[in-house]
Amino acid sequence: MWRPPGVYRPQDDTWLMVEALADAGVPPGGRALDVCTGTGALAVAAARAGAREVTAVDRCRRAVLAARVNGAVRGIRVETRHGDFGDLVGEDPYDLITANPPYVPSTGVPDSGPERAWDAGRRGRAVLDRLCAVMPLLLADKGVGLIVHSTLCDSDTTLHQLRGGGLKASVVARRTIPFGPVMRGRARWLEEQGLIAPGQTEEELVVVRADAA
Repeated sequence: MWRPPGVYRPQDDTWLMVEALADAGVPPGGRALDVCTGTGALAVAAARAGAREVTAVDRCRRAVLAARVNGAVRGIRVETRHGDFGDLVGEDPYDLITANPPYVPSTGVPDSGPERAWDAGRRGRAVLDRLCAVMPLLLADKGVGLIVHSTLCDSDTTLHQLRGGGLKASVVARRTIPFGPVMRGRARWLEEQGLIAPGQTEEELVVVRADAA
């Protein structure tokens, strides 16, 4: 994947989502939306899984360009949108939504810079909470949403919010990975916040699936 400076690099959470998407059994021919697309890796995966139309949205202009280029060099047309996924509410709904949003707990939510691809406030849910709220409005009937994040952000909260919006929700994939550079660099702060145990060096990633009735 071509990745301009400042765009999130596909890594463990991305590949866990790719595997979950392959296992999801999503019917081919539908419309797909990749939220917080980054390089567009999941948009490409959605097309390869059989999506007829793929839209990728991100607040970062470089990410939007990367998604368009990475689709084109693979013969996949990705419609790109610069902006927030909430802006798509009220448009035609999607049969598949993939999302690898920012979810790393942080002291604040940046408006610019590469950190906005991962920093998500003290609970790591600044983007997740909004995504869970609008997911029912973005999904078509029988649509499927897949969201990846760390259990540090409380996967039970994600499940509760999605179910509160009328969706069926469950954890469909898990993987434990070592802390990356960002998590290692703020491990002491995470301990002080009670988000990790003293000396903890790993986190669990989960993929949450949401199904519209």
